[in-house]
Amino acid sequence: MPLDDRVKIVATNRKARYLYHILDTWEAGLALTGSEVKSLRAGKASLAEGFARVERGEVWLHNVHIAPYEPADNAGHDPRRARKCLLHSAEIRRLAGQVERAGFTLVPLELYFRGGKAKVKLALARGKPARDRREEVRRREADLEIERAWKRR
Repeated sequence: MPLDDRVKIVATNRKARYLYHILDTWEAGLALTGSEVKSLRAGKASLAEGFARVERGEVWLHNVHIAPYEPADNAGHDPRRARKCLLHSAEIRRLAGQVERAGFTLVPLELYFRGGKAKVKLALARGKPARDRREEVRRREADLEIERAWKRR
């Protein structure tokens, strides 16, 4: 594997696939400050409540928590500030068209480093109704029970 293709995953949004139907994904770079990059390399980030928006022809990542880097000077960064996602303009136009349709949103799935650059995997998603989520949990529990029964035999 070439050095440029190595991926170090920093954070994943585990609830995203439970709460949303994932329709499509994009990889975007992130515009970060130095202390944010250091904190990410230390693995101190959370995507739990994060979302992205298309605003004035740019994609912004909101509500993603990147903890302040302790050794940095006292002028650190705001942990939940909006961060610009770096995408091609054609991708942004396509995203904007799809997000404007009712019921769609942009959700971050993973935050990682690829070739030394911070990246985020954004997903076009539609919210799952509560009954779908309950049905999915029931199906998973039934599959586990079947597996247990097979192991006991």
